[in-house]
Amino acid sequence: MTWVQAGSDGRILLKVWLQPRAAKVGVIGVHGDALKIKITSPPVEGKANKQLLKFLVERLELSTSQISLRSGKTSRHKVVEILGLSINEVKDRLDI
Repeated sequence: MTWVQAGSDGRILLKVWLQPRAAKVGVIGVHGDALKIKITSPPVEGKANKQLLKFLVERLELSTSQISLRSGKTSRHKVVEILGLSINEVKDRLDI
């Protein structure tokens, strides 16, 4: 799987390598086969996951119902599911 791919029924799967406790929030680039994203929250009690989803909602201009964490709840390696966008729209909005 590359860092972004079309899933069945029009959903987009975004593979993320998350770096918590960073100085600032942002997309760093491609890290292996995942998109590296830094966030400031610690990986405690789901705070990092919440900040990741909030960042992606804002950056991709989505509603919270259009995005969810599909796997990786307790890992740095995560798969995020996105509804309502094409692969090209995701790449454009993330500036990748």
